[in-house]
Amino acid sequence: MILINGNFLCRNLTGIERFAWEVLERIDGILSEEDDMALYVPANATAVPEYKNIRLIKSEKGIKSFPLWDMGTFASAVKKYKACALDFSNTAPLGKKCGIAYIHDIYAKDCPEDFQTFRDKLVSIYSRFCYRNIARNARKIITVSDFSRQRIIETYKTESSRIFVTGNGWDHFKAVQSDSSIFSRYPEIKKHCYYFTLGSLSKRKNLIWIARYAEKHPDSSFVISGKAIRGLIPEELEILKNLRNVILAGYVTDGEVKALMENCAAFIFPSYYEGFGIPPLEAMSCGAKVVCAKAASLPEIYGNSVHYINPDDTDCNLEKMLAEPVEDYSAVLEKYTYRKAAEKLYEIIKDFC
Repeated sequence: MILINGNFLCRNLTGIERFAWEVLERIDGILSEEDDMALYVPANATAVPEYKNIRLIKSEKGIKSFPLWDMGTFASAVKKYKACALDFSNTAPLGKKCGIAYIHDIYAKDCPEDFQTFRDKLVSIYSRFCYRNIARNARKIITVSDFSRQRIIETYKTESSRIFVTGNGWDHFKAVQSDSSIFSRYPEIKKHCYYFTLGSLSKRKNLIWIARYAEKHPDSSFVISGKAIRGLIPEELEILKNLRNVILAGYVTDGEVKALMENCAAFIFPSYYEGFGIPPLEAMSCGAKVVCAKAASLPEIYGNSVHYINPDDTDCNLEKMLAEPVEDYSAVLEKYTYRKAAEKLYEIIKDFC
């Protein structure tokens, strides 16, 4: 029996949580009658998926503390049902109960300086503890890029034969209905005349690049959306607030994001650390030109289909850069889908079982 850790049901819907939702939906359609897979659902999960083949086992306990859930409640359930754990969220039960676990990236290990507040240092400590636990004890480790795979191997001396890459996806965006009301809410946003940046306002999203470039190019317009993560709000956010050519749109719906991507001069993704990086795929699916930082996993994922910037240097000209040709990105969109990620994960699980 494969028992899935339902902790992602109680987390904010960021890239990792989205991945779990989307991949499990597609795995549910792949499972045969012989497969035994169940999702262990916290009592306080506000949204619970409906499946045809994946069983739901509801816990009597909710999640008050993620470490207590992962190392206690869920670990006990793995033992009770004599199951193999499947963890999507960079966390897993301690020791041999680890089972099959994802490490999407080792951001907290590679960039400890990004975690400054007391709360964030605790998050960093727990994250690094989980990376090491999974790297040492998981029967199989899964990640989303060769970049992350190599970083795990180099950092934790993990055997390469235990680590598998499934990739990530963008196809959830097909179902999103474009919502142009964002242009009514922000009439100063002129279609096709702005650069758009999407992402949680955390340090690694590298908003300082946008701030410095916007300062140098006051005639260029920038729109930034994304909900700030408590404690990880970068200092450069204050700089951006004072720039007249930058519009901080805050939280926007998926439909509004799609409309902004469809009508931007280019989508800018200056992040200096990503285990994969989904937003550029979403932008590509909307027909937008894409500019990415040449860092971490991004060159691996996007190849020659995007324009690249140095994440530490704003000495460039976006307008001139975008005039240069790039390869067609249809092959990238075809390569990375949740369906393909689910198929690869299913193969790994079947081989394990």
